[in-house]
Amino acid sequence: MNREETALSETPLGDELEKHIRKLINPLKDEDELKKVLKVKLTKKEFKVLNNWANNEPIEPLLGKLGLDEKRYGDLSLKLIKKLNQEKLKQEIMI
Repeated sequence: MNREETALSETPLGDELEKHIRKLINPLKDEDELKKVLKVKLTKKEFKVLNNWANNEPIEPLLGKLGLDEKRYGDLSLKLIKKLNQEKLKQEIMI
């Protein structure tokens, strides 16, 4: 694994956030700081869903563990993306 691949694999959460945030003005904080901020600002279920997306894991086991059906998962995903795009949260996760 070269340096570029190592750098990419170390920031799955940051990469996932960049996919869902519409206007990202400044770079994101490092992975550990992102986790700290997101654990406080997101619900446990939202944080687990975001982590699941970041690690490219299948959603079926997560749905069973969290007790969600497909409709509730869809609602939670939309709510999570809206929350990630709020200015107040964006300012906390950017440098």
